[in-house]
Amino acid sequence: MLGLMAARQAGLDDPTRLCRAERTRRVLSLELNKDRDVERVHGSGINTLDIEPVEGRYMLSGGSDGVIVLYDLENLSRKPSYICKALFSIGRSHPDVHKFSVETVQWYPHDTGMFTSSSFDKTLKIWDTNTLQPADTFHFEETVYRHHMSPVATKHCLIAVGTKSPKVQLCDLKSGSSSHILQGHRQEVLTVSWSPRHEYTLATGSADGRVKLWDVRRASGCLSTLDQHNGEKSKTSSEAANTAHNGRVNGLCYTNDGLHLLTIGTDDRMRLWNSSTGENTLVNYGKVCNESRKGLKFAISCGCNPEFAFVPYGSTIAVYTVFTGELITMLRGHYSTVNCCVFQPHFQELYSGSKDCNILAWIPAPREAVLDDVSEKSLPQQHLNPAYEDTWSSSDDEG
Repeated sequence: MLGLMAARQAGLDDPTRLCRAERTRRVLSLELNKDRDVERVHGSGINTLDIEPVEGRYMLSGGSDGVIVLYDLENLSRKPSYICKALFSIGRSHPDVHKFSVETVQWYPHDTGMFTSSSFDKTLKIWDTNTLQPADTFHFEETVYRHHMSPVATKHCLIAVGTKSPKVQLCDLKSGSSSHILQGHRQEVLTVSWSPRHEYTLATGSADGRVKLWDVRRASGCLSTLDQHNGEKSKTSSEAANTAHNGRVNGLCYTNDGLHLLTIGTDDRMRLWNSSTGENTLVNYGKVCNESRKGLKFAISCGCNPEFAFVPYGSTIAVYTVFTGELITMLRGHYSTVNCCVFQPHFQELYSGSKDCNILAWIPAPREAVLDDVSEKSLPQQHLNPAYEDTWSSSDDEG
């Protein structure tokens, strides 16, 4: 660490290298924080979490009971042990509460004044954070599995919605109506994700085993359908052509730079794709246990070297290196199936939600204290080179 600091100060090294090294160290030392608890509000399983990207301070959660809770993650008490308090909740007594399980919550990417939620009650709601009233509600004919807003869009306000229908719905916040639909999947759409690099590029995953990339400006069809065999599979095979997985695709996540896409399927496989070429990079993650029948919400680190993926794995969270597939560790602490996790990039923290109704905070372990007041006597005596010894006599010795 001192070497990196000296090289940066001397201008011999990339100034961001030290930041990447420290972020990586913090992620590798993640552990269950026994001094930080998240207030327990949900009476049933937690399906989704989201931390607002502006300050990284406020977190939303959505539960199987339809309840939505907002937490303040900052330690205002400045005490070593504290509880992340729930600022408010949209509970069963709220007139506009979701009737069934909340599957996705997401902050508006540019400020904390608005957030969105979608549910099995076939609605997508746009909430005003200050009044806790829905500013708009979109109704669908089918159960809603997932929705997503682009984190980088400046020219559109589209929300992509995956439902039990094979059609991907696009809802326009400006007009308050469904702008158009994307047709191409053959079964229900379980997961959707906008590219953090190109504002019009959308990835969708379906129960038909396919992952499709779309340019939403094109009405003719999708840009490409990802093929796990990179086009080399025999046409006589019984497997369907151009499938990303041999099971349902229920998890999608772009890397922070948008150059790669990570997908998870119920075939217990995770695959990494080049998002520009659509090529399967063939990284082997081994068996990634995935028994979820709906969308699985996992996370990827930001600003580390290498980058890490945090994947719910039964009652644990598996931590993989994204580009080599190495399983680094398993984070254990939940009592039941983990449904979601979200990464806080400002402080390299991880939060996870489970069927056990708990939200756990995983915090980097503190550095071990280095004693800097060691007495000189305890240090080995070093002989000074005679060339550096003082050869001048003092004035007291003169005369």
